[in-house]
Amino acid sequence: MPIYDYQCTDCGHRAEVLRKLSDPVLTDCPSCGKASFAKQLSAAGFQLKGSGWYATDFKGGSSASVPAKTETATADAGAHACGTGGCGSCA
Repeated sequence: MPIYDYQCTDCGHRAEVLRKLSDPVLTDCPSCGKASFAKQLSAAGFQLKGSGWYATDFKGGSSASVPAKTETATADAGAHACGTGGCGSCA
């Protein structure tokens, strides 16, 4: 069962509540009794451990490397490397 963060917009009371996914959302503040208890957005609190699918499929490791593209010299000796003649390699 997930733990949800709730906060009252009237009195500021905060609470972490263990609820089933099928349970209705809480609205009544346990501190002041007003119907202003709202669910807060919070980060998930879990950590992947062990040797599951995530460790074998998504962790770093050897991967097929893409061969590097090499440039070949142009047959035309007057051609510029960048094609414009404005770069440092053309000088």
